[in-house]
Amino acid sequence: MPDALRDVRQRVLTAFEQRYGSRPAWLVRAPGRVNLIGEHTDYNDGYVLPMAIERAVWIALRPRTDGVVRVYSLDFEQEGRFTPAALATDPSGSATAGWVAYLEGTAWALQAQGHRLEGWDGVVAGDVPLGAGLSSSAALELASLRAFAATSALDWSPAAMARLGQQAENQWVGVRCGIMDQMISAAGQRGHALLIDCRTLETRPVPLPPETVVVILDTATRRGLVDSAYNERRRQCEAAARFFAVPALRDVAPEAFHAAAAALDPLIRRRARHVVMENERTLLAAEAMAADDAVRLGQLMNASHVSLRDDFDVSSPALDLMVDLARRRAGCYGARMTGAGFGGCAVALVAAEHTAAFTHTVGRDYEEASGHKPALYISEAGAGASIEAVAAAGSVASE
Repeated sequence: MPDALRDVRQRVLTAFEQRYGSRPAWLVRAPGRVNLIGEHTDYNDGYVLPMAIERAVWIALRPRTDGVVRVYSLDFEQEGRFTPAALATDPSGSATAGWVAYLEGTAWALQAQGHRLEGWDGVVAGDVPLGAGLSSSAALELASLRAFAATSALDWSPAAMARLGQQAENQWVGVRCGIMDQMISAAGQRGHALLIDCRTLETRPVPLPPETVVVILDTATRRGLVDSAYNERRRQCEAAARFFAVPALRDVAPEAFHAAAAALDPLIRRRARHVVMENERTLLAAEAMAADDAVRLGQLMNASHVSLRDDFDVSSPALDLMVDLARRRAGCYGARMTGAGFGGCAVALVAAEHTAAFTHTVGRDYEEASGHKPALYISEAGAGASIEAVAAAGSVASE
């Protein structure tokens, strides 16, 4: 376990003992993610190719007998408290803002499926940057679902729990996200990205090309999804699907799109073109990875960014600058914005031997050009949400 991850884990365990006077019964963890390609395709029932990253949300917890959930956030220095059984059945009744809303949302989604939930005390912390496009919200949702599954003796099915996390974010929090973030946080596989079919939730692990690394490039600019154009993009995609008389844009082949595109409203045409071609790029990227073809994968990543910038209009000057600087450096096969856009992170595929020079030079050049101090870091592909039983003082047993 890398030192940075060990530090977060230990912080949560230590803070729990200090706050509650005993060791926790369990320690749960759920990772953030970086998406290599396949952006804004998930809510169109399409294909995505993310990997779980080593940065994660951790919750140390113990059960309660009164049905109350009491959680202290080390990151926000704030306690949240609610009673799942008392939550409104109508998600529009939620008035909670901030991080607690994600815990409430997962409790609401579980109860809507007929599960009876027990309470728990917890301490939560994470090192997934907030608003960076690395899915800190899904990591919190899946960690919360892991916690409720432990205290309420629920079966753990990654796909089913991912669906509940998405339902919480769509209906309780109010962001109409697709399934990708929750699915990769739930089902990530160490050492591999996952090709995910967002309609069936079938997954296929694919390794990175040999002698390459994934570099996450945080522009130090942020966006808020609820207040952004994210939901508007989804409505535009739904309008395009209605035009083609299909359930979702996933069902439109490139040939069918080009044959009928001229009849579409110009703005809707651009949105649809991105999704249709991004699905094709994602499938081709998985083939390139299976063939150890880093050059082809990089070309597809580059094309994805151009499409997100010009057709889907979700890039930003900071993201464009970071991507351009990355592509200029020796050893960079390709780079693109990652996540919903409007700020946050880019991702680059880099030859391993050039990693140190790449991160130093791109970070320096970006800061000089933008005035923002970026964070650049390499991440291995990590595992999905997990749980540990804390057996006794000084020892932790994995389940």
